[in-house]
Amino acid sequence: MNTIKIFLVILFCILLHTQMSGQAFKLEELAGFNKLDMAGFKAEIKKHKYTFYDKTESPVFILFEYDSPDYTHKIGKFEYAEDKSQDNIEFQFKDKKEHDAYIKTILKAGYKQTEKGKILTGEIYLDYYKNKAQIRMVYPKTSKDNYTILVFK
Repeated sequence: MNTIKIFLVILFCILLHTQMSGQAFKLEELAGFNKLDMAGFKAEIKKHKYTFYDKTESPVFILFEYDSPDYTHKIGKFEYAEDKSQDNIEFQFKDKKEHDAYIKTILKAGYKQTEKGKILTGEIYLDYYKNKAQIRMVYPKTSKDNYTILVFK
């Protein structure tokens, strides 16, 4: 009987962990990353065991990107030189279920879909606004590409 109880507890823990790890970051965490300066973001993202992927600099912005430990997620922080309202967190993932969970969370939080369009590289995006807060969901062109969620300041 104890073996069955132990098995059920272990099974429950595994299922709970699987449920919780479906989204690598909650929307609130992504928005919180936006409030950090670049040094704070780097320190925080390393706590999550993400590793440095790439740095892009231009006169207009700076971008630091990091990979998740299992290379299934990528997160980046954009800081713009002049227009700080364009600062954003870019989070990429492949899983459709994760996408659906984010959309459900966005709508439950009171965001409303406001705009649909295409970015320069041709991917379709949907914008969601709540007061002055903006979230953009970018959809992959092909099944090999990632979903991308952008959380603006």
